[in-house]
Amino acid sequence: MAEHDRPDLVARRLEYIKRQIALDKGVNVRFRGQPPAGTGPANRHGMPRLPVGQHEVKNWPVLDLGEHPSIDLDRWRLDVGGLVEHPFTLTWQEFLALPQVDDVSDFHCVTTWSRYNNHWRGVRFATLAERAVPKADAAYVMCTGYDVEPLSSEPYTTNLPLARAVEDDVLLVHTWEDQPLPREHGGPCRMITPKLYAWKGTKWIRSIEFLASDRRGFWEMRGYSNSAEPWFDDRYSTD
Repeated sequence: MAEHDRPDLVARRLEYIKRQIALDKGVNVRFRGQPPAGTGPANRHGMPRLPVGQHEVKNWPVLDLGEHPSIDLDRWRLDVGGLVEHPFTLTWQEFLALPQVDDVSDFHCVTTWSRYNNHWRGVRFATLAERAVPKADAAYVMCTGYDVEPLSSEPYTTNLPLARAVEDDVLLVHTWEDQPLPREHGGPCRMITPKLYAWKGTKWIRSIEFLASDRRGFWEMRGYSNSAEPWFDDRYSTD
């Protein structure tokens, strides 16, 4: 049985998180004034190419809650709402009609692997935010995927500050290496967050909600760091 088909995948990941925290790998750090840690030449953002605690891989490992949703493009929808002036819902064709960008970025997984030079095509998160017009008190976003945890049916969610979501390299991507984004990696559309650990980029994304206050997502409630900063080894929380 493939790993993603096993119903106890989340339980096993939770045990792993508990072990890491018990080994004093949980971090609650104050990043201001601390230099980023890692190795290699500086990337385009001035950070060491390989964040601390990571190793480079050439493949693209698959990690998820235990299911790979199959989403018919005719029925795919992206809902954008919450604290915005203009909530909206996009069909697949409407999503593709938005301004498209090509970008190359690295991908850093909290489970210690990094994949360099991924070629993406998609829509900047900032483009969606500009269309929605967040209200003055909107400071965070909550993203939800089509996937659910098999035992509880809880949907996948993840949170991040609005200021991090609107950075230029945060995209909702539909193409990887000039091919449609593979289903197992979140196709037809997923979010990517190259300057944060990759779990902050929701696979199979279906909604974006703008919030006034922070609300932790699926893994953040289960022991992963709320801030997810790769260059500070910011993997786990002891809160």
